[in-house]
Order: sequence, then C-alpha cells, then structure tokens
Amino acid sequence: MTVGGGVAPSVLETLEFPAALERVAAHAAGPLGAARVTRRTPATDPAAIRAALAQVAELAALLLTDDAIRAEPVPDITAALELLGVPGSALEGAALARLGGALAAARIVAGDLARLAADAPRTAALRVDPPPNELAQRLAVSLDADGQVQDGASRALARARRAVREARARLVHKLDAMLAGLDPTERAPDAAVTVREGRYVIPVRSTARARIGGIVHDESATRATVFLEPPEVIELGNALRAAEVEEQREVLQVLRDLTELLRPHRDAIAAAWEMCVAFDDLCARARYAVEVNGFAPAIGTGPLEIRNGRHPLLASPGSEVVVPFDLVLAPDECTVLVSGPNTGGKTVLIKAVGLLALMAQSGIIPPIGPQSTLPVFTGVFADIGDRQSIAASLSTFSAHVAALRDILERDGAGAGALVLLDEIGSGTDPAEGGALATAVLQTLTRRRAVTLATTHLGALKQLAAETVGIVNASLQFDADTLTPTYGRSYGLAIARRLGIAPDVLEIAERAVPRAERALDALLATVEARARELETKEQELAARDASVRADAEKLDLRGAELAARERDVKARAQGLEREAREQTRAYLLEARKKVEEALGRARAAVDEATAKEARRLVESALEETAGGTAGEKPREGWMSLDELKRARKASPSAALHRPPPSSTAPAPEVEAATEISLIGLRVAEAEPLLVKALDDAVRADLPSLRVIHGKGTGALRQRVHEVLSADSRVKRFGFAPPSQGGHGVTVVEFRA
Repeated sequence: MTVGGGVAPSVLETLEFPAALERVAAHAAGPLGAARVTRRTPATDPAAIRAALAQVAELAALLLTDDAIRAEPVPDITAALELLGVPGSALEGAALARLGGALAAARIVAGDLARLAADAPRTAALRVDPPPNELAQRLAVSLDADGQVQDGASRALARARRAVREARARLVHKLDAMLAGLDPTERAPDAAVTVREGRYVIPVRSTARARIGGIVHDESATRATVFLEPPEVIELGNALRAAEVEEQREVLQVLRDLTELLRPHRDAIAAAWEMCVAFDDLCARARYAVEVNGFAPAIGTGPLEIRNGRHPLLASPGSEVVVPFDLVLAPDECTVLVSGPNTGGKTVLIKAVGLLALMAQSGIIPPIGPQSTLPVFTGVFADIGDRQSIAASLSTFSAHVAALRDILERDGAGAGALVLLDEIGSGTDPAEGGALATAVLQTLTRRRAVTLATTHLGALKQLAAETVGIVNASLQFDADTLTPTYGRSYGLAIARRLGIAPDVLEIAERAVPRAERALDALLATVEARARELETKEQELAARDASVRADAEKLDLRGAELAARERDVKARAQGLEREAREQTRAYLLEARKKVEEALGRARAAVDEATAKEARRLVESALEETAGGTAGEKPREGWMSLDELKRARKASPSAALHRPPPSSTAPAPEVEAATEISLIGLRVAEAEPLLVKALDDAVRADLPSLRVIHGKGTGALRQRVHEVLSADSRVKRFGFAPPSQGGHGVTVVEFRA
C-alpha cells in the first residue's frame, strides 16, 4: 500500500503500531506472508483503502463458514529469480528446490482462488495462471527436498554414478584384501578402510610404512598410526576420482538444463510467487478480523464515528480486560477533551483511536463494530508518555512543550490530521498549564485538526462551553472495582476506595473549588440523562425494527397472493385456449367424417339434403373458432355420434333432424388428455386430479398425463397415493426424460 507521508516512525512506535501488526501477522501461514503484513503502512488514497478493506471483509465472511480456506507458505526465491535474469547462469540445487516448492504452492493457491471466484471475486482477483505443471514435475523428479540431484535427473548422470559406485567398490575391495593380509603387528587397532583428503586409505603402524610403501595422507595425533594409500591402489583411486569428476560434470549439466528450462518462465514464476505471498497476507488479515470480530468501517464519508471500539493490543476472544468504547463526533466537532482519573484508561483510549485509524488505512479491519466511520488522516501526530530527558536537560513539562511546538509548526497539523495529546498542560503550575493547553487546543480546533487530548485539569472542562468545535468526554470509573467504565473525575472516590482516612478526605472535598463541585454535579446529571436517553433510544429502535419486520411480512404475503392470482388467471386462460383447440380439432375431424358419410349417402339422398348437412357442420366450426370453450352449441348443431346413430336409423332422417329442445340431455363430457397441477397445494390439487380421472374414464380415454413437477416431492407423492387407491387405474409411471421425466406421471386406465 502507499506509504502515508504524514506519519513519522516515532509516532508509529509511540502508538505501538508495529506490535499491532505483529498480532495480525501471527495468523500468516508462512514467514513471507507474515513479513508482508508487518511491512504494511497507512495509505492516504480513500479508494485504495476501501478496496483493501472490502477484500478483507469478503474473505472474512467466507472464513466464518469455511475455516478450511488456507494460504500456502512459500520459500524466499528472490535471489533465484534475480539469477534467472542473468543469461548463462546456473542455479544451485537448493535454489532450484525452493523454486520447485514455490511452483507447487502456486498451483494449489491458483486452484483455491479459482474455486472462490463465485463467492469472493475480490479475493479471486489475486489469481494468476501458474507456470506449466511440467516445470514442477521436472524439478520434483530431478531434485530431492534438500536440492540434491537425483539419479533420475538424466541418463548420463545415472551412468556416471553407476561408474563411481563400481570404481569405489573395486577400490575398497582391494584395500580390504590388503588390510586383511597385513600382519597384526602392522595393522592399527580396529583398522578399517577410511578416507583422508578425498583418497581411500588404510591405517597401519608407522613402523610398517616403509615395508608397505605408498602415499601417507594423514597420521594420528601420537604419530603411531599413519593413513596410507598403497601403491597397488593408486590407479584405482585415480579411476575413482575421474569417475567422481565425471559425476560432478553431469550434476552441473543437470543444474544448467533445469535453469535453462525455467529461465523463459521467470516472469510467470515471479507473478505466481507474488500471488502466494499476497494471498497469505490477505488470509492473515481476514483471520484477524474474524478473531477480533471486526467490521470494515466506512472510509472518508463523514466525521469520526467509532462504535464498539477496542484497543487492538487488548482485544482478544473472550477477553474481559478491554472495555469497548463509542466515540462519535458531529460534523462541527473536531476536538475531544477527555477527562477522568489517572487509572481510568484515558491514554489507552486515545492510543486506541490512533491505532484503529492507522490499521484501517493499512488495509486491516480493526476491532470496531458495525456502522463505524473513519476519516482518512493524511498526518498523525502524538505527544504521549513521559518525555523527560536528562541528557537534553529537559523536564517533563519542557519536553511536552517542545513536542507541542513541533506539532504546531507542522504544515500537516491541520484539516485531515489526527493529533493525540496526553495530559496536556500537566507538569507545571495548573493555572499556566491550563492556559497553555487552552491556547493549543483552540489553535488546533481553528485548523480543523481532529484532536483527542486527555487532562485532569478542572479548568479545561469549561473550554467546551466557550469554544465551538470542542466537546468534553470522560471515562466513567467503577469505584468498587477500580476499573474504568466510560463520567466524571473520580479522584476522591479512588482515594476513599484505597483507604485514605475519612478526615483527610473531608478536608479534600472542602478544598475542591465550588465551581468545580458544581461542574462535577452537572456532569453527573448529564451522564444520568444520557444513559436514560440511550435506553429509550434502544427501546424505540427495537420497536421500530419489530414494526418494520411486521410490515415486511405483510408485503410478502400480499406479493404471494398477487402472484397466486396471476398464476390462477394464467392457468384459466391456458385451459380455455386448450379447450378451444381441442373443440376445433374435434369438429375438423367430424367434418372430415361427415364428408365421407355424405359421399356414401349420395345414392340415398338428393343433393339439396347433402348441402344442408354440410352447411350445419360449417356453421358449427365457425362458431367454435370464434367463441370460447364450454359454450353451448348453436341451434341446429349435432354431434358426430348423434349423426352416426341417426344415419343407422335412417340416413334421410339424420340429415333432417330438428334442433334439440331445451329438455334434451346434455352433450357427453369432453375430457382432457393432460392435467397440470403445477403451483397448487396438495389440498387444492387433489379434487382437480379426481375430476380429471372421472372425466377421462367417462370419455373412455386410454391414458392421462398428470403434470405435478419435481419440487419437494409432496405433490407427486399425493398424486401417486390417489392413483394407487383408484381401481380404474391399470398402471402408472413417470414419463420419459424427454417428455417431463419425474415431473410427469402417465396414467393408463383399465379397458
């Protein structure tokens, strides 16, 4: 992240920012990820800060439900990457092994990031395509974990190492035989073949040296034993040395080949390695956010507003040491004067505010609650702690004055700056110290710097009433437990709790100026009123939330009813269209058969009678095409069955049948070959299914398609229960996959 030029290293140390980063870095998977966290510095670009915090919040939300998301530790390959950029260079085995480890980790991380793309697109943006997998596989075959070249790296190396083993075996066998052939008085105690200066030798008595001959490569401390290479094995030793040189030449060739294999992919390797380190850094920050239950604050959208803030070095799961605090500034407020007892945590409070702001600007979600807002501070200044310097001949007060001078002289100590002043005006006469503190605070307020100052000087408590932009705040204190809560100064209460004599306390209370006592009483009243208002506000908020929830339920119910109404209307229209189409098809078929009947009846009737029959059929077709399904047929229309029955009785009478009277029986039931129960509840669907079965049986249909959908399976189960209990059903089963599969049941009826 961009380094914020307005934060001096001394201020970061004063606020213990490096220690806070160490807390975050402890969650990293490897040392490089941890180092990346500890090197983070505050940025001043609001867009970059928002993007960094949004990325952390996104991953932290996933970690709440999937703790298996892990970064992969990677070794430091900086030097190896630099050497890959030098043409002709060759990496050592250890460096190549580290590159192989980085490549393996990069492939795992790239796969994990790809799987997170749907749920965490900001996190997945870190992903880069890893180098070809063949590189890691080649390194794994060629090198062991320590970087030693393995025999399988090349055939030439395998042959060279086999030659070394054979030459060594011949040499050792020869020396063993020679050592066994020596007189016991010539052999050293516990003598065995060994190596000195890279040559294989045997230990013999120095007195036997002249008789045996050869080259002495070493001798014992007492010079009683010499390590001798006999002349008979010198050539065997030379052959072994030559084989070893050939082996080293082949090892170096393997290292050169591996280096040249990796060199074209240097940039891809560097990018993949950076992806692993960046993901480790991000995972560490996300895990820290989960641990401290932190929420990403709004950045640069309003004045300082910290909800449920906790000091980062005190916040830990289940900790009762840290006391959460709320600090909310109105748009016209920029200076907060914090008063309270010496043990009340005033310094902890202002350091916590500074740390929370610095961590957020460094891309770390600090331990704060939701609905918090942090400005982007372009400069942070602090005068905290005892600055007494014997070497510089500075008293505590002088050191504080020098620090105030440095802050006031800085150009950045204005709008956009955060100034933290601890015990301002202390260390000297209260009247003069209070006057100096008043002047400094009024100056910083005019400059619109966000200033948090602690004091126990009573004179400064009236400053907020006299200066626009300055507000009072105080840390409440539990006099029974001697712990800060977050009110007034409780100095005398603390003294009483610690056992100061009552007569001394009585004198002290009388010595407190009347105005001071009146101000403390006023603060107590204000605190009580504030707590009362806060309680009422919480009650109203809860009531408002309940009302909103009820309204949302009503809106949802209304939407469901509207959707149900639209669905019913759509089904009715669909059924109407289907009935109309079926009626049309029926009449077309009837006309076709009537035409055939007319052809056969021509010999029995005259042409005028045939024309009349044709006219009646055409009239019925036109009426059905223009009307709606289910309407009564027009006068003079007869069904095909009626026409057939009339023709059997008398062809001529059938063609001249009079219109049916109002007392004639109703036409036969027209049954659909398919029924849809989609969108209906079980109770609604069952009567429709039974009616469809009745209609199909009366219409003598061979089968019926029941569309019930897949859904939860409750409707399908009830359909099958009804069909199983109906004796008219021969069998039923699911439709083929291309015709609806398990969402459609086909019913066959008994003949």
